[in-house]
Amino acid sequence: MTPFKNIQEKRKKLLYHYKILVEDSYNWRETDSALSDIQEYNAIKTLEEINLLNFLSRS
Repeated sequence: MTPFKNIQEKRKKLLYHYKILVEDSYNWRETDSALSDIQEYNAIKTLEEINLLNFLSRS
């Protein structure tokens, strides 16, 4: 597998994980604001990784 393919696969997995974290954060907003904040923080960190991979994979 080429490095470009590896980056794209990892980016795809992280994007899926990011969407789940954002949805969880939204769902917890009304019942547990602390857990919502934790999920949002994790989503932001995941988005930073996605942006880094986007930078590395641009042609």
